[in-house]
Amino acid sequence: MNKKSNILLIYTGGTIGMIRDFETGALKNFNFKDLLKHIPELKLLDCNISTRSFEKPIDSSNMNPKYWIDIASIIEDNYTMFDGFVILHGSDTMSYTASALSFMLENLSKPVIFTGSQLPIGDLRTDAKENLITSIQIAALKENGFSSITEVGLYFEYKLYRANRTTKINAEHFEAFASLNYPALVQSGVHLKVNKNALLPVNRRKKLKVHKKMESNILLVKMFPGLDETTINHLFNYPQIKGLVLESYGSGNLTNEPWFLSALKKIIARDIPVINVTQCSGGSVSMGKYETSLELKKLGVISAKDATTEAALAKLMYLLGEKLTSNSFKTIFETSLRGEMH
Repeated sequence: MNKKSNILLIYTGGTIGMIRDFETGALKNFNFKDLLKHIPELKLLDCNISTRSFEKPIDSSNMNPKYWIDIASIIEDNYTMFDGFVILHGSDTMSYTASALSFMLENLSKPVIFTGSQLPIGDLRTDAKENLITSIQIAALKENGFSSITEVGLYFEYKLYRANRTTKINAEHFEAFASLNYPALVQSGVHLKVNKNALLPVNRRKKLKVHKKMESNILLVKMFPGLDETTINHLFNYPQIKGLVLESYGSGNLTNEPWFLSALKKIIARDIPVINVTQCSGGSVSMGKYETSLELKKLGVISAKDATTEAALAKLMYLLGEKLTSNSFKTIFETSLRGEMH
């Protein structure tokens, strides 16, 4: 006899937990304890649902590493009591938070599913109900008594993706997220179809380890034609900088003008890791493929391979918090830790 899964629903903020005041038309947060009133269908799910809510729900535009640590701590404190976790979060920065959590939660053997919605839960045409109900169903999935999903996922509009492979691509459509370099883990149709080959392998003997040091003194610079020497020198000379992510063109190309290479040399000489991530939504960084990126390889610029910008930033914050030597930093960054790169 399989016992019911216990799922913890964590509300951080975002559209999904809003309800429209039909008098004024304004959106306001509703009490999460009243969840069943708004979604009576949850009673039909074959699991026990408990809820936790941020004391003051936050708009995802205000999300920062301090809140990531709050989420990780809630999971850590409740890890043994629950079989799975569903985190409700605003969609704008969901890929950043979900990517960060994937690095912060090492040796995860239970599902941590992020979801949200484009329309509030009480709206007539809301996508909130489907996203929430299916996220809980996926979090409760078990095989031989063990959770089927053992990683951080992001569920939106009929698909569960590996969280650190996602990026928000649309502010208007219900299909708000894409994972262009990695297939969906679960497809929701008449049945839930789990793509077993795509799942992260799990080692259940290892204990969950929660990392709570995230270094946010980093810089993300998107390259564009016309970015000049004065601007670059000003940015690269920021004294508190601990890490730099460069969003390059195509397969990792950056200008090879002498002034730019010289600025890069200087920042690398300060022992500051420089990560090269592509601006393209899909595809990979392949330094040395073109002449414009050959020099970068020689300088010791680190390749984010086919990782998203969100995952590259989160991984950089996480690894900087781990206080690694600069030699091992490059090797570890270029190694897939949570399935975030290929």
